[in-house]
Amino acid sequence: MTMFFMRPIRRIRPRLQRFASGQSGSVTIEAVIMLPILFWAFCALYTFFDAYRHTSIVHKTAYTISDAISRETNPIDDAYLDGQHGLMSFLTRSSSTHRMRVTVVRYDADDEEYHVEWSQTRGPVSAHPTGDAGALEEQLPTMADEERMIVVETWSDYEAPFRIGLDDTTIQTFVFTRPRFAPQVLFSAST
Repeated sequence: MTMFFMRPIRRIRPRLQRFASGQSGSVTIEAVIMLPILFWAFCALYTFFDAYRHTSIVHKTAYTISDAISRETNPIDDAYLDGQHGLMSFLTRSSSTHRMRVTVVRYDADDEEYHVEWSQTRGPVSAHPTGDAGALEEQLPTMADEERMIVVETWSDYEAPFRIGLDDTTIQTFVFTRPRFAPQVLFSAST
């Protein structure tokens, strides 16, 4: 019975050896194997580069908005914040949803507490309630008594151009800046 199974193997072995040592068609086979891998690698590199680029732009935009607000000596209003939100959309060059929250925080050394003086939002995000800033306390730097800090938080949705394992995500920033030319930045609600 074993002789029966050995005959086909004896006939196939030389053919397999000839196939293994043959050089014809190897470029085509290598191309068929490698091109999908190269295409996937190119798509992955492009997607990761695009994600880092978008993250960098969102962070730079948050710093730009924070710096612009910190230079204001007059009270800012709803129109000013609408303009800053529009600036965020323009600078990121993205059609994704952008959200922004601007908060002014004051530190009281007597109570050893941070207090929210005002908080305004643009986009679907809630403002910090006026008063205790306990939710921000761990992220804020050490401040002097009665010092104020402008906190700009942004959220930008990122959609990956190719599905290579990087999920769609929301890029969040948290930037704080001292007022530069005035002791505080005031908010004047539009009427």
